[in-house]
Amino acid sequence: MKPVVAVVDAETSGNVGTIARAMKNFGFEDLYLVDPPDLSRDSEAYGFAGQAREDVLPNADIVAFDYLVENFHTVGFTSITNEDARKHTRFPFRTPDELVESLGDVETETCLVFGRERVGLVNEELERIDEVASIPASADYPSLNLGQAATVALYELQELARDDTQLPDVSTQRADEAEIEAFYEHFGEFLDDLDYPEEKKPKTLRMVRRILGRAHPTGREVNTLRGILRRAQRKSDD
Repeated sequence: MKPVVAVVDAETSGNVGTIARAMKNFGFEDLYLVDPPDLSRDSEAYGFAGQAREDVLPNADIVAFDYLVENFHTVGFTSITNEDARKHTRFPFRTPDELVESLGDVETETCLVFGRERVGLVNEELERIDEVASIPASADYPSLNLGQAATVALYELQELARDDTQLPDVSTQRADEAEIEAFYEHFGEFLDDLDYPEEKKPKTLRMVRRILGRAHPTGREVNTLRGILRRAQRKSDD
């Protein structure tokens, strides 16, 4: 189940639009708003929302905070946390990357709750939240803008929402083992053409194998390397 997103008492519509856009970017769909600002079509929200102005933003539901607590497993985000276990309102807490693992194993409707620009979620609200999360930031200035905080959190949690990305599946592009082995054989022949010291050849070939083993080259990259070897061999024959 994709987590839903809730924004509590946002002061500016632009931040709501920014959050809607981040939701669209990272695969989240359902937006709930508690005491929202003006979200008319001519508000900043629609200017900031990008393509989310077509679905995420206009389909947002306005609800009470009680509705979130009563209907979802809630995760409230805060920049300020208690330092130890002596206080329980903001402790214990998880970071977004820890949430990916913990929420990924839970089959329940989850709501990611973000608070106000100036004060975030207040203690009275956090006391009713099931889990607390916080984004690691500089100790000198840990407070993030509401739109920024939600964007960072949704980016970290996108694995819970999106099915795929625009990026190619690089794991399928690695050259075939036969192509890579042919390169190693070709490189050995190249060393022979250079009259490379025989006693150094095994170690050099092993080092080259380790380098390519870490690199996972594509077929095109292997062919390019072999093309360079062929050109160098032709030059050496001239």
